[in-house]
Amino acid sequence: MPERSPDAAPPPTSEEPLRRPVPPGEAIVRTLAADEATRDVPPDAISLRLAAVEAGPETTPERRGLGVAAWLAVVWLLLLGAVALTVPVLPVPDPTVDAEPALARQGPSLSHPFGVDGAGRDVFASVLWGTRVSLFIAVASIVAGFVAGGVIGIVAGYFKGRIGGVLGSAMDVFLAFPQLILALSIVTFLGRTVFNVTLGLAIVATPVLARIARASTLSWSEREFVLAARAQGARHLRIMVREILPNVLPAMFSIALLGVAVVIVAEGGLAIIGAGVKPDIITWGNVIVRGQGELRDASHIVLAPSLVIFLTVLSLNYLGDVVRARFDVRESAL
Repeated sequence: MPERSPDAAPPPTSEEPLRRPVPPGEAIVRTLAADEATRDVPPDAISLRLAAVEAGPETTPERRGLGVAAWLAVVWLLLLGAVALTVPVLPVPDPTVDAEPALARQGPSLSHPFGVDGAGRDVFASVLWGTRVSLFIAVASIVAGFVAGGVIGIVAGYFKGRIGGVLGSAMDVFLAFPQLILALSIVTFLGRTVFNVTLGLAIVATPVLARIARASTLSWSEREFVLAARAQGARHLRIMVREILPNVLPAMFSIALLGVAVVIVAEGGLAIIGAGVKPDIITWGNVIVRGQGELRDASHIVLAPSLVIFLTVLSLNYLGDVVRARFDVRESAL
């Protein structure tokens, strides 16, 4: 038998299995893990994040709050809501009754923060009174579209097949019409009342919200918990209400906030082209129309309500983005 060199490594025995070489990267990871386990090296932010992800959602760090900008938007919207509810008891003149023709077209002052229009009516009081009707039209139309579009979208996305195809095609037909033209046609045919304007804008908003609900339902209806509910014999209505609806609501809510902003602008647009509510009803759009012919000499009549609309739409759009980011609503999937 040939003699083994004294420098050669001894052959492996049955008690000592072959060891595979450890890659350099894995060796570094093992060393860091051992150091952190013995608390020699404090865990850094990256290690904590990796540990939270591996542990699951129960130990994931809490998300941040809304942020300063979002809270400012919430405060602004709450302020508008309070004004809409309490404007009859607020110490402001009624712009439909109290007018001072001698002060016509007067600019902003301490007694009239937004100035006076061509008929001597206080623009600040007009904006406050217009908040009630404008917000009612915007919120009521979106709520009606939210309910109708949500039901249509969830049914179309859950059943698919012939039912989903018919409902989806009907919504596509409504979406093919220019929305402002469709609302204009409905209001012109039915009449320029608050109810008819709200109904027209609700009909315009329904197919958009139905499309969002349908797309989200198509995604959630194939998830494991929905399939498990079907396997257990749950009825279709229960699955749609208990399993799918809670997951569809965040996507619809984020779009509904944007919809309220769009309806506020649409109401002003209908008023400018003469298809909004009657001029004797004070809305933000009608206040703008009053100063439309005097934009050069008394621009404050138009700028004041336009600024309020701008801040309101900005707040709604920002909160919609916050809700979409917080609930991880992906527009590409919608």
